[in-house]
Amino acid sequence: MKGVANSRLDKKLPSILVQQGLISAGDMETARLVAEKDGKSLSSILVQTEKVSESDLLGAIAQEVRIPPLDLDKLENDPSVLEIVPQDLAVQNNMYPLTKIDNVLTIAVADPFDIVRLDDIRRITGAELRLVLSTETTIQTAIASGYSTDDKKMEELFENAIEPEMEFSEEEMNFENINLEDLTGDASPVVKLVNLIIYKGIRDRASDIHIEAAEKRVIVRYRLDGVLSRAFAPPKKMLNAIVSRLKILSSLDIAERMKPQDGKFQLRVEGRQIDFRVSILPTIHGEKVVMRILDAENLALSLDLLGFEQRSLEHFKESVRQPYGMILVTGPTGSGKSTTLYSAIKEILSPESNFVTVEDPVEYQLEGVNQTQVNAKRGITFAGALRSILRQDPDVILIGEIRDAETLDIAVKAALTGHLVLSTLHTNDASSTVTRMIDMGMDPFMVASSIVMIAAQRLARKLCDVCKEPLKDLPPRERLLQLGFAPEECENIQLYHPVGCTRCSNGYKGRFALLETMLMTDELKRLIIAGASAVDVKAKAIPEGMLTLRRAGLLNALRGRTSLEEVLRVTMAD
Repeated sequence: MKGVANSRLDKKLPSILVQQGLISAGDMETARLVAEKDGKSLSSILVQTEKVSESDLLGAIAQEVRIPPLDLDKLENDPSVLEIVPQDLAVQNNMYPLTKIDNVLTIAVADPFDIVRLDDIRRITGAELRLVLSTETTIQTAIASGYSTDDKKMEELFENAIEPEMEFSEEEMNFENINLEDLTGDASPVVKLVNLIIYKGIRDRASDIHIEAAEKRVIVRYRLDGVLSRAFAPPKKMLNAIVSRLKILSSLDIAERMKPQDGKFQLRVEGRQIDFRVSILPTIHGEKVVMRILDAENLALSLDLLGFEQRSLEHFKESVRQPYGMILVTGPTGSGKSTTLYSAIKEILSPESNFVTVEDPVEYQLEGVNQTQVNAKRGITFAGALRSILRQDPDVILIGEIRDAETLDIAVKAALTGHLVLSTLHTNDASSTVTRMIDMGMDPFMVASSIVMIAAQRLARKLCDVCKEPLKDLPPRERLLQLGFAPEECENIQLYHPVGCTRCSNGYKGRFALLETMLMTDELKRLIIAGASAVDVKAKAIPEGMLTLRRAGLLNALRGRTSLEEVLRVTMAD
């Protein structure tokens, strides 16, 4: 559930936290502006940007209102209370029912200042309320976990699907909304199963859903925080019906089973629109489906929320405010490059400038930006669209990806003729991007003259604040130095490792971006024009101020934000 900006709690928080010395007035004002711009609650922004820890936030509010805080993870659900209080009521009011003794209902709330909402709950339930305090995120997790009966519903669907339905009603072929109520209605077992698979993916904030054909089973897996985890295993006999259902939603050919197909569809789930990109691939045991979930609510659209190191953040903000030149974000697929570029556009978006993009596909729609979709069948390629864009009097151009020499050539020339150009390339780090551009046919002088900044990005998993524990068996000093720690950091070093609890996935909860930023200084320009290698460019860029991916990861490990194991998983040695 999306937080509500300017709630009563948001209005009270600044004075509470600043007065108790948990945050400076300047940091609070910055967080307030971000919350207002992104339409999220101030409390969630403070925790997300790590300005205030969740436990400190809870303690400060509890001290102010004299209501005891409670760790919902350590409580068992009371089914009888969950039956009394409908899930819709809990979600709508951001509260979680705990116990009911006589006529006293104990509920966990995140905003104890909202007297009107509490009166509504009191009136609807007909009970007196006893309040305990929790956080918005914890309550949402408790609601999803407490009211969830996924496993039971899945078993019932498997049992009822003796002969999976291959025919769908007219309503089932055109639905635009899914919710858990669909699982108890008159829809066919296959429709209910697909609804449940999709709903669970959205609820658990998965980035992708994989439906795989094994020899004897169908395997459903979700990518959570960048790692795939197995969830369901429907009978193999349901595979064709599941795939057919998804093909209908994606407007694909249900009769074609021997060729790859790509499609998309949109749903409104719990009041918000979510896009799905669907890819179907024939395998030896049947067709495999991968759905990419594009939920605009999960898009930060603020550079301050992406988790960059302060130096890298300053480099990025300085670069996107340049009047012309090229900014490249590099990294593998799924490393968050598109999110960073969208956030950069949002950082400088203004009605005084003409912003145009060419993307494949357009993942999120940005108000005030003219977005163009690549369509090879209709002759709209990156290069072709870019030529047309340059005749549209653009100020800022975003190119989803530079895939060929022609697109690169046009982009570089655009950057040299008064346009700010943002794009992505698939390279391992910032310095090797220079070599890649030259290998694609660009003159070294053109590369050095057009580039403002090159960034390399990876996504690392965040340790769960609830269950992470100090690492007892630390690597020896020699190994720490070898990994990239400074000698002074090896003294009294404290690292953490994942444990796992009900609020996280194997000890991790959420991801943040590691960013390596290489500003194009005069010294680097001279090296590039002289034909220096990527190794030489990197060796010069580090003393010039570049923070490498590995170094950014190690700094976050020292803070306890992530584990050393995770840093080594997503970054390479310098």
